Amino acid sequence: MNIVLVGNANVGKSVIFNALTKSYVTVSNYPGTTVDVSKGIAKLGPQNFTVYDTPGVNSLIVHSEDEKVTRDILSTSDIACVVQVADSKNLKRSLVLTLELIEFGLPLVLNLNMSDEAKERGISIDIKKLSEKLGIDIIETVAVTGEGVSKLKEAILKVKTAHPVNATLSPALDRIVSLKKKNKIIEELVKDVLRISKPKAKSASEFIGSLTVSPVTGIPILIAVLFVMYLFVGRLAAVWGVDFFENTIFGAYVNPFLDSFIDKFIPIPIIKEFLMGEYGIVSMAVTYAFAIIFPIVTAFFLFFGILEDSGYLPRLSVLSDRVFRVIGLNGRAILPMVLGLGCGTMATLTSRILETKKERILVSIILTLAIPCSAQLGVIMAMLSNFSLKAFLLWFSIILFVIVVIGFLASKLVPGKRSPFIQELPPMRFPQITNIIVKTGARLKWYLKEAVPLFILGTFILFMFDKIGLLRWIERILSPFIVTWLHLPKETTAAFIVGFLRRDYGAAGLYALARAGALDKIQIFVSLIVITLFVPCIAQFLVTVKERGAKVALMISGFVFLFAFLFGGLLDHLLRYLILTKGFAVL
Repeated sequence: MNIVLVGNANVGKSVIFNALTKSYVTVSNYPGTTVDVSKGIAKLGPQNFTVYDTPGVNSLIVHSEDEKVTRDILSTSDIACVVQVADSKNLKRSLVLTLELIEFGLPLVLNLNMSDEAKERGISIDIKKLSEKLGIDIIETVAVTGEGVSKLKEAILKVKTAHPVNATLSPALDRIVSLKKKNKIIEELVKDVLRISKPKAKSASEFIGSLTVSPVTGIPILIAVLFVMYLFVGRLAAVWGVDFFENTIFGAYVNPFLDSFIDKFIPIPIIKEFLMGEYGIVSMAVTYAFAIIFPIVTAFFLFFGILEDSGYLPRLSVLSDRVFRVIGLNGRAILPMVLGLGCGTMATLTSRILETKKERILVSIILTLAIPCSAQLGVIMAMLSNFSLKAFLLWFSIILFVIVVIGFLASKLVPGKRSPFIQELPPMRFPQITNIIVKTGARLKWYLKEAVPLFILGTFILFMFDKIGLLRWIERILSPFIVTWLHLPKETTAAFIVGFLRRDYGAAGLYALARAGALDKIQIFVSLIVITLFVPCIAQFLVTVKERGAKVALMISGFVFLFAFLFGGLLDHLLRYLILTKGFAVL
């Protein structure tokens, strides 16, 4: 028996899903989070139900892939209850979908979520009258606090198929599809049940929210947010956290113990080299994954979760809209960009929320070129933590410059138009500690399940390449680019090779070289720019092939590869000229 959650985007379906199933999907206070269908188990009373969290849709009349997926799920025969999660502040928009669900003849409960926000705006809905007119149970909730969720569970267990009191809501889909007729019915319903009084005085959260979207105050707030992230991730986690894990846990205990264990019980040189050598599974893959990257990504996921749960990210989209106009996009593009700071693969999938093909291609170019994933960004911040804050700001400015220039040029070359930008802003909220911990835990689980095996695979490939001499051959082939043009040691070749398997793993290789003193300051900075602009990991590349097609994906990756090395070399020559010739303290 299935429970299906449906509704417009950004109405809280994922939060309701978590409340019902006690399991995790991405819960974000911004639109477009639920791109794919998520599934979990809910125990309501004596029964277990499978709960489906469907993509956000505006209608069941299919115009997009998301609407088709939702329509297909609703067409199955084993549905115990459909829960339409709706935004109490936007009753008129929500009722379009409600009428279509009623015409499907399915057992339906209408969940008016965010009722606290509606009341703050002076919006009052006569629930009893609306329930009578629609012929279904209606439950008000505040999902983020859990208010009303128990009543929603009770309503699901006693759900009924709609038999509307209003005769105009007869069960014939072809009669309700007419937009004109639907609008007339909705206007009558809203007129009967909705009242708007004078809203309360602006709350502290609304005042703070207004500051974040104004360019005058929003830009300093953004800079402050980035600075706090730099301190939390780049200093606290990347310096103290990594030092503790690498030197105390692995350096003093784990690696010495395994060294002696192998010497005593497996005294075979090739096995010891495979496990503990230069490209050893333990000495390199496991140490990188847990001693270097794990504390960094944990800090980043915690900080990112706070930004999500507070409602800051949608405001960032409003603040960034003017910048995105320059590169042929609108503020909605900030969603895949920000998600790209978590995982480029997920961000590429999320670019589906953009309305035009041109916008989706432009976002794919920028994600591939200049948006580092969470683990890679954490390692980059760790390496920059040995410099002054000026170096981090320089790195950030260079990457932003590349995004704007390449985005602007690409927007002129890629045909198509920019879609209009309309963004509804949820209220600023004090982040819920439980939500942040759950999300961080789930993302760390993803890291352990998806990323760590690729670290091991990458190390194994390096080990094999080294044994058969292929690594030295690749180093010779790339030597003109890496050694002569970029002025980097040949050992960095391995970092760029495994960077294609995992960008963060490539960055971790550079981090290890830097900590070993193999790179000077200019080399560290240039290598970080190149690894940031380098080709995407193989997972993101394959998803780009799936979403944009093989031709477009290959063209984007080929351009990014050449641009990263060309730009890195030019930057290296410029920095050496400024620092060595002019004596400028650039770093």
